[in-house]
Amino acid sequence: MTTPAPKQTESLQESLQQVVRILNRHKLVESLVHKQDMPKQELVETLVHRQNLAELEKKLEQLHPADIAFILEALPLPDRLTVWGLVKSTMEGDILLEVSDSVRETLLADMDREEILAAAGQLDTDELADLAPDLPQNVMSELIGSLEEEERAQLESALSYHDDQVGALMDFDMVTIRDDVTLEVVLRYLRRFNELPHHTDKLFVVDNDHRLKGVLPIKRLLVNDPDKQVAEIVAREVVFFQPDDDVGEAAQAFERYDLVSAPVVDSTHKVIGRLTVDMMVDVIREESEAEVLSLAGLKEEEDLFASVWKSAKNRWPWLAINIVTAVVVSRVIGSFEATTAQIVALAALAPIISGIGGNSGSQTATIIIRAMALGQVTAANTQRLVAKEFGIALLNGILWGTMLGLVALLIYGKLGLGLVMALSMMLNFQVAAAVGLFVPLGMHKLGRDPAFGSSVFLTFMTDGMGNLIFYGLATLLLL
Repeated sequence: MTTPAPKQTESLQESLQQVVRILNRHKLVESLVHKQDMPKQELVETLVHRQNLAELEKKLEQLHPADIAFILEALPLPDRLTVWGLVKSTMEGDILLEVSDSVRETLLADMDREEILAAAGQLDTDELADLAPDLPQNVMSELIGSLEEEERAQLESALSYHDDQVGALMDFDMVTIRDDVTLEVVLRYLRRFNELPHHTDKLFVVDNDHRLKGVLPIKRLLVNDPDKQVAEIVAREVVFFQPDDDVGEAAQAFERYDLVSAPVVDSTHKVIGRLTVDMMVDVIREESEAEVLSLAGLKEEEDLFASVWKSAKNRWPWLAINIVTAVVVSRVIGSFEATTAQIVALAALAPIISGIGGNSGSQTATIIIRAMALGQVTAANTQRLVAKEFGIALLNGILWGTMLGLVALLIYGKLGLGLVMALSMMLNFQVAAAVGLFVPLGMHKLGRDPAFGSSVFLTFMTDGMGNLIFYGLATLLLL
């Protein structure tokens, strides 16, 4: 007899599609009922309305807050607010933490003061700190006033740090023990908890002044003799962080050392909080999304269904720069109008130079931005890295420039045209390498995101310089 396989968990896409189907059915039936002239029409409308929304509400109750957040982000604003109105109040706080900032803004705008207070009131202090910047000032003041003195101090501490500092993300819910007690005492102490804080893979060992002395991994606690003292098996080498450390570097440390949790200590080495792996996963995801947006010159995350006006404004700055750079490139090409008129083949070959140069520069920029994000680019190795990338550009320029020169020679039967093609390709590869290297490095030195606008600058330089080099060499060598 074979045991049936367990039912596979429904995917996010399946959940989204099911919610969309219910919403569409609800709107369709409601529209048909409105068109009918029948007795007790209001009663029929009410029953139809409740039937579909009850099915949708039941569906939402089965989903994790993170899944509901995903669905809300994928829905147009009217449907989003319909779904949001059916979410259980006990889940609203967790969902607000999961959605993007732009979507959170639309949800909070649909909530009254009492609803926001109820949702935020269910959150832990560290979670409330994440939500605080988006809450109305009067609501935040009332929430702070309702907290216990210790919680209020924790919240004010978290809010005193910048978003990119560890102190803004640290969790205050943790378990600390002393090293002068036995494991049996520790086990009895843990049994007093209804549940341990999430991601508790280790206990923080402290002295009487709450200074960090080491950590006790849960697995050591479980497999050792209960009569042993904590001091006998405590791990003294600990990866810890300070509240003003950069969260990006902390996330890299979590990945490097396979951490699940880690203590945060102040300047006197007192334990004041902890970081957990779920926070670091969020940091990595947010940094990755920000980098993708920065490459396109977008300054902030955009709600997929934001108004046309708001979305357009978000894209204006770099589009304006693009127009300026495009005009400059067009003037470069226009200045060689006489050359193009005499050798028509140049117009067909020029886009190849700028296009391949842009691709080469994108490869260089991607490698550099990734290395900088991982903290692998230092003052000591920058020079060697620059030399390597220029070497790669030289090798690729010779190889592919020669190949394209031969192609031009075969198609047009002109040796000089093939030579111009080859030399232009070699030189534009060097331009692309320079832009791919120095734009991210320069942005970093100025304290900006290395990816910010890199693709825009790269396109401008490889197009502008590529055409200048190509037409300039053609003018010198062919006329």
